[in-house]
Amino acid sequence: MVHGYHLIFGTYGTWLPNDPRGSWSEFVASWELFWFGRSPRRDENTSMLTHPTLRESRTVRQRSLKYHPVQFNGKQALAVGNGFASAVRRHQWSVWACSILPEHVHLVLARWKSSAEQAVVFFKAEASTELKKQGLHPAYLCDRSVWERGKWISFLDSETAIEDAIHYVEDNPVKEGKPKQKWSFVTPFAGLEKGWMTYH
Repeated sequence: MVHGYHLIFGTYGTWLPNDPRGSWSEFVASWELFWFGRSPRRDENTSMLTHPTLRESRTVRQRSLKYHPVQFNGKQALAVGNGFASAVRRHQWSVWACSILPEHVHLVLARWKSSAEQAVVFFKAEASTELKKQGLHPAYLCDRSVWERGKWISFLDSETAIEDAIHYVEDNPVKEGKPKQKWSFVTPFAGLEKGWMTYH
């Protein structure tokens, strides 16, 4: 049984069509690994999938975008967090972990009555509303969303899976040289109740 979700979604311009890292539907299991591209077949020349090559390809592709890729600064990240807090209050979610980084966000969310995909839509919408409310939505995007259309969802079916996802999300900023994050809408994971569980 699924008890929670690990949600990842990126900002505009950070994941492009025909990207050498692959499509969202074939996203690799570890977020950091996407920088190195898809896993090559044994008959492929792996030298073509080197880290610098992919970064250069990504830069070239981003230059072809209509708008500049979005990278949140500190104030924008706080606004996104406020938007997430509004979504949590509105839907009475339990969020067990959250990290908001310049190019993407991670959330570990308890199972909800509707789909994980809908939760992503609501998170994005509330964050966008808060960015506009605070005058922090990038003006150059006009009416375009700050978010990519894509998303990645991992379904968590055990306490171990949930705890691993929480640790992964909490440590994610540290891997990028940033301090761990604390958000008011995050509640500690206290384990799964024994027996029948009702999700609402």
